[in-house]
Amino acid sequence: MREFASFAACEQRYIKRSLDIGLARCDAFRLWGRTEQENTAIRRQYVAYQDLKTLRDLVPTVGAMGEIERFIGKLVRTVTFDLEQERLATFSAFRFLYERLLGPEARPYLPAVFCAAAALPQIRPERRKMLLQSLSEAAATAPAWSDAIPSFYPEFIEDVEAA
Repeated sequence: MREFASFAACEQRYIKRSLDIGLARCDAFRLWGRTEQENTAIRRQYVAYQDLKTLRDLVPTVGAMGEIERFIGKLVRTVTFDLEQERLATFSAFRFLYERLLGPEARPYLPAVFCAAAALPQIRPERRKMLLQSLSEAAATAPAWSDAIPSFYPEFIEDVEAA
């Protein structure tokens, strides 16, 4: 919870909406769609996230080289969509979201996927620089990752979101 509280308000909102869409927790149009522009963004996100269920089953076991290509390729495409939205400003916010969307088994692959997506030309150069600089050396070179299942999944709270 403390980590989530450290994110900017727009990151928190995007993470909550993304979890609602990616985990099929509710009708995101009804809950998050305040304008036609937001409804269009939600529709695009539903399309971008349609591979998430498949990706959860494709997470390779560490050391299984043959499984990596399909997983990384599909995940980079999905992550690029999220980074293009310019709502996630740091690796920490990205990691927080994706370890919940995909599960703890995906953690070891998240730094590589983040770097790959952030370095693509679809991301504006100044944004690309900011994103890549947000990845700490410790996260990039971690010798091991926790396999603990995330216990905190933030949700929409009407009084706070309306304010």
